[in-house]
Amino acid sequence: MKTQQSSLDLTHFPVMLSEVIEISSPLNGKLIVDCTFGGGGYSRALLKISSSKVIGMDRDAAVISIADNLKKKFSRRFQFHRIKFSQIDELLNENVDIVIFDLGLSSIQLNNLNRGFSFKSNEKLDMSMGLSDVSAQEVVNKLSENQLKLIIKILGEEKEASRIAKNIVKARSEKKITRVNELVKIIEKSKKKNYSNKINPSTKTFQALRIFVNKEITELINGIAKATKMLKPGGKILVLSFHSIEDKIVKYFFSNFSKDKSKPSRYLPEENTNSSFLFEKYNKKVIKPSKIELEKNNASRSAKLRFAIRSKNKFVFPTSVIQKFNKYLNIEAINV
Repeated sequence: MKTQQSSLDLTHFPVMLSEVIEISSPLNGKLIVDCTFGGGGYSRALLKISSSKVIGMDRDAAVISIADNLKKKFSRRFQFHRIKFSQIDELLNENVDIVIFDLGLSSIQLNNLNRGFSFKSNEKLDMSMGLSDVSAQEVVNKLSENQLKLIIKILGEEKEASRIAKNIVKARSEKKITRVNELVKIIEKSKKKNYSNKINPSTKTFQALRIFVNKEITELINGIAKATKMLKPGGKILVLSFHSIEDKIVKYFFSNFSKDKSKPSRYLPEENTNSSFLFEKYNKKVIKPSKIELEKNNASRSAKLRFAIRSKNKFVFPTSVIQKFNKYLNIEAINV
């Protein structure tokens, strides 16, 4: 019997590609790091239109073949490393011009039903993007009701987390939860019947489990901090986020450690921070996909693009980010 799996669609639509290229310009002769290589959309475009060198990174083994094909075409200007982006400092010194993060799921991950990211799957609960220590199956079957509630409520921002967690524990006491469709049924049973048709009832719980399995908040905070350290003065860091927690972290990081950080009150004196800010400039206006892009690629509808420009100041790890988002980090630190 064949395993259920959608065709692996390698037609990849890099979100806001033209905006990323415009912000990154001028491109020639630069060192660019694509921290979330995925389908290779950004790397491929940047290599084609410039003489820059590109280093691609991704934790997902499924993209290695795509990277290998790109390597054949641009052998002198492209490298790929299968690592998490929080490990960027293991690859590079402080000599990078542009760093790009495209967060969230790639179409390659979502379209492969064997990986358990899609609600349509009947396969095993996994949700690992690669190089993860646990699977979603282990999470739903091993953690306590209270731990599940916290994960679903805080990482998924799900209002009905208590009932969902309670029903997961009840269902697993009768039979181990191993398949995606089994979890979907539990969630649908737990949700109020008047849930909105605009969003699948499983969306927020799946988001929570995926974030937890892949430690996405921990990765994001460490990744953008270390990437900032790698940037040359005047170098640019660009981040595309797809849900509110990610965007909240990126916005805080860029705005709070920028030269033009807003004062809490216009009556307070200017702080002497000239030697400590990490970014010379932060573009405060969030960039969203154009109407034309939304028509071509509806999956980009929740995307938000922010970028900042590195200052000349010495890098000091911004510990206040840890304090600010500690509730998410503590949830991800739960042992399975």
